[in-house]
Amino acid sequence: MQALVTGGAGFIGSHLVRRLLAEHHGVTVIDDFSTGHREWIPDDTTVIDGDLTDQATVDDAMTDCLDVVYHLASRKAVNDDNPRSQFSKNTEMTQTVLDAVQKAEVPELVFTSTSTVYGEAPRPTPEDYAPLEPISAYGASKLACEALLSVAAHTTSLTVYNVRFANIVGPRLRGAVIPDFIEKLRDDPDWLEILGNGRQEKSYMHIEDCLDAIEYVRTHATGPFATYNLGTRTTTSVNRIADIVCDELGVDPEYKYTGGERGWTGDVPKMCLSIEKLAALGREPTMSSDKAVQQATRELAAEL
Repeated sequence: MQALVTGGAGFIGSHLVRRLLAEHHGVTVIDDFSTGHREWIPDDTTVIDGDLTDQATVDDAMTDCLDVVYHLASRKAVNDDNPRSQFSKNTEMTQTVLDAVQKAEVPELVFTSTSTVYGEAPRPTPEDYAPLEPISAYGASKLACEALLSVAAHTTSLTVYNVRFANIVGPRLRGAVIPDFIEKLRDDPDWLEILGNGRQEKSYMHIEDCLDAIEYVRTHATGPFATYNLGTRTTTSVNRIADIVCDELGVDPEYKYTGGERGWTGDVPKMCLSIEKLAALGREPTMSSDKAVQQATRELAAEL
């Protein structure tokens, strides 16, 4: 298989690239390295340092005969300080990739979406829940990207696999609660600042379970636009994450809270995706949410 991975130098993208190479697929990565890390990409990977909003660059990346495009690239911060630019950038990247895919007649596209498209929804949230009312520009941009891809999937021969992530954790994770706690406690093990009230509760999925599920959906689901939640049946609170991190680091700090039910503007304080559709397809995660947090904490503590 010949695959193109956008955002392949990021946390999830770099793990996906390594998985594809281990399975002896040909892989090309396109990334502007604004947040990705070149050292995370194996040396035997074709790498294009380019802007995904530049049509010519993306078109050139697809000149080889491709079997699938994994579109992971996006501006991911839920509390981005320029939400208008974030929305514009994410949707423009997706449309540019989509135009190139159609020109090159690539048959399959995997899009990594997010639980934030649901907004504050009843839990566990199934894929057919409505109305979708995201509360962040990031969630809105992902929902808009889904709409663009849905149009293409229903009007051309392109098959789109749309996977909506819970919180994915594991090695190389940055800018999230687990590495944040580790770094804070390494700096000062006597106290830990926790954003919000600590009672935020979400589903956490380990990167290895996530990659397994992505490929399972791609090889078993049917189109033209196949949407699947990827997560776990269980949830973990921020307080519980703090306890796990402290146990793994062997520290006993005082917790101090910034207050409020949200950690930041646009944060959905409680989230759990229904994975019944994924289970009916034949795939279940191997780790609970707590176990995924614990495993990721051990991995991150060893690398940070």
